[in-house]
Amino acid sequence: MEAIGNAGAAIGVLAKDGVVLAGEKRVTSKLLASSKSTEKMYKIDDHVACAVAGITADANILINTARVQAQRYTFSYQEPMPVEQLVQSLSDTKQGYTQFGGLRPFGVSFLFAGYDKNFGFQLYMSDPSGNYGGWKAAAIGANNQAAQSMLKQDYKDDITREEAVQLALKVLSKTMDSTSLSSEKLEVAEVSLSPQGEVKYQVCSPDELDKLLVKFGITQAKPEES
Repeated sequence: MEAIGNAGAAIGVLAKDGVVLAGEKRVTSKLLASSKSTEKMYKIDDHVACAVAGITADANILINTARVQAQRYTFSYQEPMPVEQLVQSLSDTKQGYTQFGGLRPFGVSFLFAGYDKNFGFQLYMSDPSGNYGGWKAAAIGANNQAAQSMLKQDYKDDITREEAVQLALKVLSKTMDSTSLSSEKLEVAEVSLSPQGEVKYQVCSPDELDKLLVKFGITQAKPEES
């Protein structure tokens, strides 16, 4: 839990037309090629993605397990795996590691965003003990208490995806330790439906993210270079 509390924050918001995940990228060094690896957002299957807070090495093992389980389900039943079933099986794995001495639990909290035909868009949060729950808006990582109480105040039930992005960015801007926000320090991903009814997962490009930050009034527009 300590490792998770020190990790960069991640926020999930459930909207009526999708799920938004936003995370803080901790830029440890200027020399790190951050575009080569994502630290926060991972795609598990075409219809499920997750945001991570905690020990990334632990997260990689669980994410690989989840990906294999999702593919096995699709192979057996010819349809995408229900989101909660996937979250539950992963939480069971986590819980198993808390039962015995000699093994340390996975130091990772997840926010899962997904869509299935039974329950539509869903957002789940799971912690190292194996507990999980469905949420309308949730925060994990650094300052998650403050973020959670802000979400509680500002979340509305019929929120749209754009408003959800705005809410997530606003909460991150107020709870992150850094003073100025930029696309280098943030990651935003969305799970939504295409007009054809297919589930799509997309990560916001840095340019888009900068535009969004200016549009929502979180950062000032850079002066045009003459």
